Amino acid sequence: MIQDATVLAVIPARGGSKGVPRKNIRPLAGKPLLAWSIEAALACPEIDRLVLSSEDEEIMAVARQWGCDVPFPRPAELATDDALSLDVAMHLLATLPEPYDFLVWLQPTSPLRAPEDISRCLRLCMESGAQSAVTVTPAEKSPHWMYHVEPSGAMRPLLAGDATRTNRQALPPVYQLNGAVYVARIPWMRQAGRMMNERSLACVMPAERSIDIDSERDFHLAEWWLSRR
Repeated sequence: MIQDATVLAVIPARGGSKGVPRKNIRPLAGKPLLAWSIEAALACPEIDRLVLSSEDEEIMAVARQWGCDVPFPRPAELATDDALSLDVAMHLLATLPEPYDFLVWLQPTSPLRAPEDISRCLRLCMESGAQSAVTVTPAEKSPHWMYHVEPSGAMRPLLAGDATRTNRQALPPVYQLNGAVYVARIPWMRQAGRMMNERSLACVMPAERSIDIDSERDFHLAEWWLSRR
């Protein structure tokens, strides 16, 4: 709970991951990948209830072993490659008997997020009066240095201007979504039909906690960072 507002945290973890098969329960530094997100959420004092959304029996069993509530399986039609996160969230909210004020969406592919990252994002949304807030990290490359390549091989800047005449240090800082934490006020989310928009506030996380696991390389990088803790 945060300032008398109730908070539901959801970890979405379907069984059909393609890039790294069964990645949600694959061991990472001695724990299933899923367990890192469960532990971070359970250590966040503002969260009133943590639930898993999955259609996969093995994933649900692992989640229960690590202390996560699994109230019911996700319907098969919401566990496809094309299923939207918003639809999964709306199904949960419609099925759970008790109402909540805030939704916290925690993708299991962000194992290095800390409990304080979740708390900071929640407090930012609450204290600012914003409808939603999301975690971001400084982008590794500036879009001012990116180009489209035409079929002829000609380069066309992604953004207007000629960044090649500008020192890298003089370019404006840019950030990218890191997928670690999404926070939304549930009444707004229902009305807007989305978890974030152009008015969502950014909660900055450092790069070393912002790894989003989608490949074997990401797994190895996450293990390296965890070994340094």
